[in-house]
Amino acid sequence: MSSSRLRWALVVPVIAVIAVAFTAASQSRPTKTTAPTHAVKTHATAADLAYVRAQIAKAKAIPKFIPPGPAFDVKKAAGKTVFNIPIASQIPFVNTIDQAMQAVAKKVGVKFIEFPTQGQPSQWVTGINQAIAQKVNLIDLQAAPNPYFLQPQLKAAKKAGIPVTVTHLFDIHQPFPPNVTALVPIDFTTAARWEADWAILQTKGHANVFIIKSAEVVPSNTIVAAIQDELKKHCGTACKSRVVNVPVTDWATKIQSEVQSALTADPGINYVIPIYDSMSQFAAPGITAAGKVGKVHIATFNGTPFVMKMLQTGNIVDFEVGENLDWIGYGNMDQNMRILAGLKPVKTENLALRAFTKDNVNQAGTPPAVNVGYGNAYLKGYSKLWGLSN
Repeated sequence: MSSSRLRWALVVPVIAVIAVAFTAASQSRPTKTTAPTHAVKTHATAADLAYVRAQIAKAKAIPKFIPPGPAFDVKKAAGKTVFNIPIASQIPFVNTIDQAMQAVAKKVGVKFIEFPTQGQPSQWVTGINQAIAQKVNLIDLQAAPNPYFLQPQLKAAKKAGIPVTVTHLFDIHQPFPPNVTALVPIDFTTAARWEADWAILQTKGHANVFIIKSAEVVPSNTIVAAIQDELKKHCGTACKSRVVNVPVTDWATKIQSEVQSALTADPGINYVIPIYDSMSQFAAPGITAAGKVGKVHIATFNGTPFVMKMLQTGNIVDFEVGENLDWIGYGNMDQNMRILAGLKPVKTENLALRAFTKDNVNQAGTPPAVNVGYGNAYLKGYSKLWGLSN
């Protein structure tokens, strides 16, 4: 089996899990489509290259720790129980965050119960019911069990006096779901704007962007709207974008052909933005098949190691916004422990993003690795915030 087929064989179960979760959620709550699927010309009069250059410099810097709220005595949370329900335990991305959360819990004396799932909504329901029966102190829906799909169970948890957090699912600008105590949102829109800024900068204000989204994934329309808004505000009249929707379960069979067809129909396209970086393994062959290697590049988001390696060793992916999963685990637990300590939850944990290009990607490791390249300011920062520093 080739390496690309092996990689997709490993990704297929993950994609299927995500599709189930988000499709179910979309059926339970209508979403507002903010990004059209036809070509959209922006209306700015001139590209602001100074602005986008400054944004990219900021994006590439090692992230600083920004306290999400006031310091507190984490010992007030000690002895209490967090019941963690991940979207699917077999997903490495999710598992890495869960392990970080568990390590924090052990460090501060919080009991941490991991409820393994294989991505089935019925398992998330069972987990919440079990947490209520055990009279735990807090339930965390980690990395995508969608609260809109679990309202009967969340109402029961609320009635039982058990707070519920939802972590790594919503963008910081999206509406707050009902019967949920707190979120730990991700700044997907900043990542999206950086991708647009990069395309504007690299094309000197002549960005012609082909965006690939999966509308059933909760933040997707928000991400696309941010890309297009950034182009409108900071790119010139020569810039334009087009959006295509490819459901998650069709990535392997449709993304390559969609990219190849788009590049054939519009030879002026110079950037492809797959809004989730695992799409890139299918978008890149479409660029190659269209004979556009060196002329069309990919900017994307997540920091998945194999895509970071594509950036490091190839000439198609040239911009990647990554996130530190260990930092996310710390942020999730900071929010949870604030609630357990009787404090008000914070609006955002200010979780770190960092942009990588050819210039700095080696700082993520050779080959790139999870959690590498983001610095360790969060370790000292959270320790001080929780009163654990010497």
